[in-house]
Amino acid sequence: MPKFNCTVQDPNGSYIKSSITADNMEKAIFALQSKGLIILEIKPERAKNSFASVFSAARIGSKKIKGHVMAFFAEQLSTLLSGGVPLIRAISLLGEYSTDRKFGPVLVAVARDIAGGSSMHEALAKFPIVFDHTWVSMIEAGEVGGHLADALMQVAKHVKSKEALRSKIITAVTYPAVLFLMSICVLGYFVVGIVPTFDEIFRDFDIDLPPLTKAIVAISHAVADHWLLILVIIISIIVIFRMLISTPSGKKVWHKFHLTMPIFGNFISNIYFEKLLNSMSTLLNSGVSIINVLTVMEESFSGNVIIREAIVYSKNEVASGKSLSESFRKTKVFPGLMTEMMLMGEESGRLPSIMETLAQFYQEQVNQFLARFSALIDPILIVGIGSIIGVIVLSIFLPIFKMSQIGG
Repeated sequence: MPKFNCTVQDPNGSYIKSSITADNMEKAIFALQSKGLIILEIKPERAKNSFASVFSAARIGSKKIKGHVMAFFAEQLSTLLSGGVPLIRAISLLGEYSTDRKFGPVLVAVARDIAGGSSMHEALAKFPIVFDHTWVSMIEAGEVGGHLADALMQVAKHVKSKEALRSKIITAVTYPAVLFLMSICVLGYFVVGIVPTFDEIFRDFDIDLPPLTKAIVAISHAVADHWLLILVIIISIIVIFRMLISTPSGKKVWHKFHLTMPIFGNFISNIYFEKLLNSMSTLLNSGVSIINVLTVMEESFSGNVIIREAIVYSKNEVASGKSLSESFRKTKVFPGLMTEMMLMGEESGRLPSIMETLAQFYQEQVNQFLARFSALIDPILIVGIGSIIGVIVLSIFLPIFKMSQIGG
């Protein structure tokens, strides 16, 4: 049976360090609290100098947890708190019965930190890979405002929205990606496997090949004879490109291209706008101040320098007394529809709900693009790859037709 070392305070105010044996931490905490003891710190006893235990502890919270697991945790914790279950006991229960091996130890560690005197948002902040800035800020607002259960439901709703969008994008991209990969493999087999075989046959008959066939044969020999050099060139181009976009100026140009590229620029922009508005409305509804909201957004949008710089500029403008809509408009990054709707939200005092409406609008734009993309990309790939293979097949049959004419 596991053993837990703890520091407690008895009703007389004396501090006591001891250990307790229990089936799990939740039962150990319950046993100590039932004796009227205030838990200052509690942690599992670990074998000294155990490399395995140290390595295991270092791995806790080192990997991201799937979105549906996080949403389920937020919903269940909110339900337990609304039902009157103490916070530490609720988190311990969810950690003990978590179906995700990586998430259970994280929740146990969070419960231990809270039992040791930390607030919940402080305990979550120790695992930034698992609980991002949005989680921490919303939980902090819920603790300060005394509506932690409601804040957790807001978190669950936010996580579900993100996961739904992510799932739609993956679904829309997966089939075309698989089709494209299979088409490339078939094309490669034609070029490297079939064309050289027919080239040897044509050489045996010593016929003059048509220009198209000569071109395809030349490409086939180039790929077969110099595949290693081609591979090195491709890898070199990728490495050089990644080095260029890792510089501040290169990253800025690359991220700006994301937002302005043909066809996909509006789609990517709408994803960013939906994420921004959805996150901001959720945080504002949870009681987080506008400056803290922008601070969280600044940290959340590190993946795009253009959006991040616009948020930083807006935060400084708002801190100096400007309105959010005006500061957003000055950046010239956010569309006029967004800033005008935000202005109406500020004037009517319904900014969070207006942001939520805008987020739904941009989400609908993303959904429409994905639907059109899924409908168009399949025939485009089939026709495109089929045309290339058709040209290769034609280049093979042209000499055969010529041979048949000679034979006739």
